[in-house]
Amino acid sequence: MRIAIGGFQHETNTFAPVKADFAAFERPDAWPRYVAGPELFDEIAGVHIPITGAVEALQIAGADLVPLSWCSATPSAHVTEEAYERIAGRMVELLAEAMEEAPLDGLFLDLHGAMVCEHLEDGEGALLSRIRALVGPDLPIVISLDLHANVTPEMVEHADLMEIYRHYPHTDMGETGARAARALVRIIESATRPAKAYRQAEFLIPLQWGCTFHDPAESLYRTHLEGLLDQGVSDSLSFACGFPLADIHHVGPAVVAYDPDPDKAGAAADAMMDAVEKAEAAFAGTIHPPDAGVAYARRSNGPKPVVIADSQDNPGGGGPGDTTGMLAALLRQRPDSALIGVFSDPQTAEAAHQAGVGGTIQAEIGGKLFPGDAPVSTPARVLALGDGAFKGTGPMWGGANFRLGRMALLDCGGVHVAIASKPMQAGDQSMFRHLGAEPSDYKIVVVKSSVHFRADFQPIAEEVIVAAAPGPVYADPGALEWRNIRPGLRTRPDG
Repeated sequence: MRIAIGGFQHETNTFAPVKADFAAFERPDAWPRYVAGPELFDEIAGVHIPITGAVEALQIAGADLVPLSWCSATPSAHVTEEAYERIAGRMVELLAEAMEEAPLDGLFLDLHGAMVCEHLEDGEGALLSRIRALVGPDLPIVISLDLHANVTPEMVEHADLMEIYRHYPHTDMGETGARAARALVRIIESATRPAKAYRQAEFLIPLQWGCTFHDPAESLYRTHLEGLLDQGVSDSLSFACGFPLADIHHVGPAVVAYDPDPDKAGAAADAMMDAVEKAEAAFAGTIHPPDAGVAYARRSNGPKPVVIADSQDNPGGGGPGDTTGMLAALLRQRPDSALIGVFSDPQTAEAAHQAGVGGTIQAEIGGKLFPGDAPVSTPARVLALGDGAFKGTGPMWGGANFRLGRMALLDCGGVHVAIASKPMQAGDQSMFRHLGAEPSDYKIVVVKSSVHFRADFQPIAEEVIVAAAPGPVYADPGALEWRNIRPGLRTRPDG
C-alpha cells in the first residue's frame, strides 16, 4: 500500500483577539513546526499527536508512506487567508506530485475540525473538497479529528471515515491516529467503503463541562459510545463535543457512524445522539468569580494544593495567555503560598533576564492583548530563569518538545508568577518545573487552562475548581453575540 499522510491543525475561537498568520504555524511550541516532505518523520517522532500514532500503525501494516506536510498553531482567532491558502495550497501540490510519481492507495490526514479562516467558515471541509477534486471519487480518505471538532456535512461527504478523540483532556491523540490508520488499511484491503451516518445536536456544550473525567461526558464516552462499539452496533462510531466558541453555521456537537450496512450505521448514530440529547441539562457546573475562587481555595486545610483553572484565558482555546484578572485577585488577597502561570509576556521575560536571578524589576505583567485589560504593575524579584526548551512529562504532553522562548519565575510579594515568551496553556507540570517550581509544594496553583491541565494536575490536587476572569474563552457561550449559527441552536444547554 502506498499511502500519503499529512496534517493541518487549528482550533479557531472567532471571539478571540489575535489571528493566526503563517508565522504562527512556522513557530514550534509544544508541537512541531510547519514541516513538509521527508523531514516530517523526524519532526513528529516521539510526539503525542495523531499523525505519529498513524505513522506507527501504517508502518506495522507494511505501508509505503508518502509525507505531505504537517503543521499546527496555538488556538486563536481566525486563520488568515494568506496562511490558509499557502498551507493548503502546498499540501495539495505535494499530493499532486505524489500521484504523478506513482498511484496512491489511500490518504490519511491529521486535522482538528474547528478551523475557521478569514474567508472560510469550514477550513477542513474546504481542504477536503479540494483534495477530493484532485484525487477523484475512488481514493480512500480517512481523517482523525479533535474531540472539539465542529463536524460539518462537507467533512463527512469528502472523507470516507473519521475517527475522533474520546478523551478530554486529550490523552488519546496518538491512539486516535492509529485507530484511523487501521480503518484506512481495512478500507483499502476490502476495496469497499462503509456507509455513513451523521447527526447534529441542537445545543452547545460549554468548553469546561465536556471533560471526560466526570459526568455527563465520562458516561457518554465510556458507557454509551464504547458500550455501543462493544455490542458491535457499527464498525466505527464517534462523538464530537464541538468547539462552542466558533460563530459558524455548523458549530456544535455531532455524531458520526460507519458500517457496511447503512441501517446499522444509522441506528448507531441515532442511539448515540439520543444519549447526548438526554444528557443536555447535565452539561453545567459551578464557575467562581476571581476573588471568590481565591477565597475558596484559601479556606482549604488539605495537604495538597487547590488548583484553579483560569479558564477564560486558556491559550488552548484562543486566549492570549496574558489576562490579569486572576493575578490581581491573588495580589489583593495575598495567600501564603500561590503559583500562577503561565503568562505569555515576552517583554516581562526579557526584563527578568536582563535583571538576572536575584534581581528586582518593576514588572508590568500581562494585560497587553485582551481589550479592556491592563498590565499589573508590581515589584518582583527574579527567582529563576529558563530558555523555554524542555520536554513534557504529563499524560497529554509527555514527549512534547516545548520551545516557549525565554521564561522567568517572579516573586510578587509571595505570589509566584511563571512567565514565558510564547502562548501555551499550562497543561503540563514541566512548564513550572523548568523554572524550579514544584506545583505540589504550593497551597494554591492557578493555571491558564480550561480542562487539559486536569490530566497532569488533578492527581496532585486537593480539589480542582473553575474560575472565570475576563478573557475570550467564554465559559458561557449563551452570553455571546452570535451572527452565523443555524436557526434554533441553543447556545447554552437546556436553555
